[in-house]
Amino acid sequence: MGLRIGRENNVMMQFRATTILSVRKDREVVMGGDGQVTVGDTVMKSHANKVRALASGKVLAGFAGAAADAFTLFERFEEKLERYPANLPRASVELAKDWRSDRVLRRLEALLAVADRDHSFVLSGSGELIEPDDGVLAIGSGGNFALAAARALLDTERSAREIVERSLEIAAGICVFTNQNISIVELVASK
Repeated sequence: MGLRIGRENNVMMQFRATTILSVRKDREVVMGGDGQVTVGDTVMKSHANKVRALASGKVLAGFAGAAADAFTLFERFEEKLERYPANLPRASVELAKDWRSDRVLRRLEALLAVADRDHSFVLSGSGELIEPDDGVLAIGSGGNFALAAARALLDTERSAREIVERSLEIAAGICVFTNQNISIVELVASK
């Protein structure tokens, strides 16, 4: 995937090659991602799954960046979730600390978006651990498009899943590194 992350002029750089969006609305938490894998200017795959449920379905996670790096981060994050069960903020902080300080992890080129019933975070290897105010977050090259669309749709009658689907479709219509082969995972609160 055409990737690079780092800090340039104190601004977190954006990954090319994907769009991940998470929306929390009412009692739903939904995360979706497109399926396109790009290497340089070439689409190598169009049906990749970049979102998944972790911690026995209690946490959603998605990645933008190098796939092998993302799988390494998923494994490390699952270890943190096992160590700090039912505490997404603590697991996220611990992963961010390891990611920033570990010589090997620091070289990984990916961003993670994670969410549970109460929290959503973006994590990066340069130390960012960001929780949005409105329960909507996005990463990847089409992330800003999906984020804007989701925020515009948040006050409508659409469900969180419908917002994620429509916002990712909008991003795919704008960003050449995002396609309309969407994968979605969701948490639905028990009544």
